Amino acid sequence: MTPRLATARLVLRARVPDDAEALFAAMGDAATMTWWSHAPVESVAALRAYLAERDNGSWRAWAVTVAEDDTAIGFVAAGEKRPGVAEIGYLLVPAAQRRGYAREAVGAVIGRLFAEGYRRVFADTDPDNVGSNRLLESLGFRREGLLRAEWETHIGVRDTVLWGLLRDEWRG
Repeated sequence: MTPRLATARLVLRARVPDDAEALFAAMGDAATMTWWSHAPVESVAALRAYLAERDNGSWRAWAVTVAEDDTAIGFVAAGEKRPGVAEIGYLLVPAAQRRGYAREAVGAVIGRLFAEGYRRVFADTDPDNVGSNRLLESLGFRREGLLRAEWETHIGVRDTVLWGLLRDEWRG
């Protein structure tokens, strides 16, 4: 179950396939999807199908909304990799970037995961994804390693940077 979370400016609720139209601004945009592990989706219908498939698995996904509007401006997802360890991922539509929303939303999910008893949260990013790497560092994550040629993506074979955060390091 994906619990509802709230911050000063945002509400995070369960992501649903009906969020496809709003999230297409990010997941259908080549520039926004540059660092993602797959190419942009080609249509709202394809994104709706993708979200329906993805939201029935082992990952929990929160739609990020501005408090006074239920329209998704992005999402944060968390998947349990083994007991006590979760991986996170996130994406915002271009119009919502550079406003501090990602930091606020990702921080809320991290806080929830640690409150649930997780001991470690990690993320992986492309080394060239400057914005995401800065975000993780600002949240207290430590760069733990580089996996060379880890991902075969729509832009070629890419390295990945591993970032980790332990519960006792969390400053949230």
